[in-house]
Amino acid sequence: MRGADSDNPVPPGWSNPWSEPYNSDPYYGTLGVPTAHTTPGGRNSSAYWTDKNGNFWLFGGDGLDGSPAPIEGLLNDLWEFSPATNEWTWEGGSSMLPNSFRTCVGLCGLPGVYGTRGTPSSSNIPGGRELAVTWTDSAGNLWLFGGLGWDSVGNEGYLNDLWEFSPATGQWIWVGGSSTVGPNEPGQPGNFGTQGVAAPGNVPPGLCEAVSWVDKSDNLWLFGGEAGGNNLWKFSPVTGEWSWMSGNGGGDESKDYGVYGTLGAAAPGNTPSWRYDSTSWTDSSGNFWLFGGYGLYPADQGGGVENDLNDLWEFNPATNEWTWQGGTEGGVPNFAGNYEWPPASYGTKGITASSNVPGGRHSAVGWADSSGNLWLFGGDGVDSTGLGYGPLNDLWEYNLASKEWTWVSGTDLSYSGGVYGIRGTPAEGNVPGSRYSSAAWMDASGNLWLFAGWGIIWGVNGGSTVLNDMWRYEP
Repeated sequence: MRGADSDNPVPPGWSNPWSEPYNSDPYYGTLGVPTAHTTPGGRNSSAYWTDKNGNFWLFGGDGLDGSPAPIEGLLNDLWEFSPATNEWTWEGGSSMLPNSFRTCVGLCGLPGVYGTRGTPSSSNIPGGRELAVTWTDSAGNLWLFGGLGWDSVGNEGYLNDLWEFSPATGQWIWVGGSSTVGPNEPGQPGNFGTQGVAAPGNVPPGLCEAVSWVDKSDNLWLFGGEAGGNNLWKFSPVTGEWSWMSGNGGGDESKDYGVYGTLGAAAPGNTPSWRYDSTSWTDSSGNFWLFGGYGLYPADQGGGVENDLNDLWEFNPATNEWTWQGGTEGGVPNFAGNYEWPPASYGTKGITASSNVPGGRHSAVGWADSSGNLWLFGGDGVDSTGLGYGPLNDLWEYNLASKEWTWVSGTDLSYSGGVYGIRGTPAEGNVPGSRYSSAAWMDASGNLWLFAGWGIIWGVNGGSTVLNDMWRYEP
């Protein structure tokens, strides 16, 4: 296990423009006032957006509060970051978890204040949560759905509440879903209605770790997640109604194996298996892409086997059809004949090849560049050895024209420490440490910004923790 070195060079691109690599304590400062010292604390699994002005937004996650002796919990603080000034602003939510939660069992958290459905208010705030779904509409408003978190009465579970935030007014609106997780584990059940038909009563179940996309009409598409099965949902902000589009409905998700069909061929019956913590993109043609995650292997691989995946899927929202585009159909057999995560094939750094493929992983980050190519960084998964498993710091590019992967930077081994270099200065040896469940944004110049997550701090065999370092990658 090693960081970047002379045997495994990293091309120029990464720089650390903000935040100390091993300072995980937050500094909230004054609400609404940016400073050079204001910073969110170490955290992972936060919600994040980019607004129409190019500023980055961050909400909650599993992290450290701002008390004198910080404690970990599910936060509901809202932050804004300006890439022009490299400054954070605390914009809302609480800086501290209540004292009464310091003896709580599990993850402490803050309950939500829902107000009246459909009515904005300065006192409204979603409850503390992690692993929610987010998207930004064409007007620049921020949307939030579900996650694992705290409801209006202080109960923890899988949420199915839908929220909208206006950066212009600084106010939240509770749009739909339930304000409580309900009496049943793990959360509220869904109301599926008739497949393909929108209706006022339709709503997904409480879930977390789903993936999402936005189409050219501002509709949200939602797939999978914990307790979500292999179901695909569509939400129209114009009508405020959900449609269940495909999948096995509200049945037993342990049997949602998926249908791969023929590699490269779209078909009405194709569908990915149930999974969560996948990586998603939208290409320049408006098609959706899905990679890996932790999910269910095909029925002929032992039935009910769950592990990391490395399959790549494309979805056309115009035809409502899936295409399996690459990667392994489920897992690969080990020496005992059991199926486990598919290993990576890195090839040569910087060289595109049809045999290249990232290994099975979950909780990676992804973004699409101005050419529509797909980028993948890190996650929790298997490395080049096929034996090493853990946080990763490899960066990949997928070319839509050739349908081939390129290993671009980072190491091919798990648990690699970061090399921070000089703050704000890109250098050949710079690279973030291995991590997963980070937040990521793309700026107007096509650069990737990477924040926090759970991972390795620095140096060879560095310790793992919640991080609060910010990185910029310039393709």
